[in-house]
Amino acid sequence: MRWLSLVAGAALVALAFGAATRVTDTREGLIAEVITLLGGLAGVALLIYGLAVRKRAAAPTAPQRPPAIPRARSRNDLVLGAGGIALASILLGGLAVSGGIWWAAIGLVLLLPMIAGSVYLCVRFLRFSP
Repeated sequence: MRWLSLVAGAALVALAFGAATRVTDTREGLIAEVITLLGGLAGVALLIYGLAVRKRAAAPTAPQRPPAIPRARSRNDLVLGAGGIALASILLGGLAVSGGIWWAAIGLVLLLPMIAGSVYLCVRFLRFSP
């Protein structure tokens, strides 16, 4: 399934690039633009799936072990989390200075997933560190 996703994703991305050469201000050009956008979206999604999916484990033959105790987190979690928060604050500060408070609010909405992930990394480090 993984290789099929990679091949299909690469084919859809190639189709999107091919359709991009036919985009014009005509009806056929608008159809080519839709094919470009949807093909590129589906192709990139399939490529990400093909690259990120893990192989399934074989059927367990050994008896199940009890759940492992969570190990201490490395300092990389804290460094990456703090770096993400610092980068988000720099970006939001730049938006507030150059574009005003409304652009900073839009930037905050767009950066919320990054900020949440960075805070999660910091909290995970602090929670599981001895």
